[in-house]
Amino acid sequence: VRLGQRVTIYTDDAFGSRILGVEDLPSKALTGAKFLNPQVGPIYIEGAKQGDTLKVVIERIEPTRDFAVSAFISYFGGLTSTTTIRFLQAPIPEKVWIWKYVDGGKHLINDEIKVKVPYDPFMGTFAVAPDLEAISSLTPGPFGGNMDVRDVKPGNTICLPIYNEGALFYTGDCHANQGEGELCGVALETPAKVTLTFDVIHKKTINGPRIESPEEIMCVGNARPMEDAARTAYYDLIGWLVEDYFDRICGDSI
Repeated sequence: VRLGQRVTIYTDDAFGSRILGVEDLPSKALTGAKFLNPQVGPIYIEGAKQGDTLKVVIERIEPTRDFAVSAFISYFGGLTSTTTIRFLQAPIPEKVWIWKYVDGGKHLINDEIKVKVPYDPFMGTFAVAPDLEAISSLTPGPFGGNMDVRDVKPGNTICLPIYNEGALFYTGDCHANQGEGELCGVALETPAKVTLTFDVIHKKTINGPRIESPEEIMCVGNARPMEDAARTAYYDLIGWLVEDYFDRICGDSI
């Protein structure tokens, strides 16, 4: 695609549309799945070079199905035992919730628990290909990836470091809504039609994902443990402030 060209893509949900009703328990519906979290890409952006920065503007995210899916999955998520960290109590039983779009798509409602939430979409996975590495689509890193950050949403600009010619951008895993983190392991998963435009800052290298909204600038730290992720984000944010905003803020006063 060309710089500035409006690009429309269609993404599947994180389950590959294998869970379509409350009876589709993950242990059965996902049996035999070779992968989860399917992505669209790579998209080659003309003029993007290694060492440049990719700027992606998300214009719109529109659902392409009349419901979203959430679930408890055995040994997955922060609420239960995992295959490596076991709790003393039994794992939370797996369960599926269907969230229907209502009010012309402005809200979603679950009839079982009588909860209604706004449609507040974002892309869970948003990335460029890393350098000389094959990774799972579930993996985050300095290239972006499966970050599940609510601010990767319409109206915001996401910046990513470029490691390969053409940037090799990919995205997927749209969420209709989510709390501050996927505590149960998933969000309100939905397929979507996504409209994007691309730009490149030439000869400018950044350490990891950056997000610009009309009011804020944000850096994303992808690391383990959580303290290292926070340190990464703090370091990058301070560097960004010094690099791009110091003179504007301080002027001739220093």
